[in-house]
Amino acid sequence: MNVKTSYDIRIRVETSFIPEQSTPDDDQYVFAYTITITNRSSVPVTLLRRHWVITDANNNVREVRGDGVVGEQPHLSPGQSFRYTSGAILETPVGCMEGSYSMVADNGFEFDAPIPAFRLSKPRILN
Repeated sequence: MNVKTSYDIRIRVETSFIPEQSTPDDDQYVFAYTITITNRSSVPVTLLRRHWVITDANNNVREVRGDGVVGEQPHLSPGQSFRYTSGAILETPVGCMEGSYSMVADNGFEFDAPIPAFRLSKPRILN
């Protein structure tokens, strides 16, 4: 009997502008983002890799791929969350990021958990 398992990975993003590390005169705007990944499925999963697409307001696109996040490949049991903070540097005061996490369930099934687009914005730039 085949049992289809749903992989429900929830991703929550919080962003902030880091003015003390930014140098607007040099077109360098530093942002932090904190991500909370929650495994809402019935099977434990491990985050293997990340893929980011980072776009600034000049439509410059940069892709970032790598193993894990912040040097870790977290294993999440059902209901468990993992939270981390990282950063991005843009040439403009506004941009966006989106991507995916490559995951593997303990049953060996590999899948991608999409990360919906989110905005990076210096305060009071946008209404």
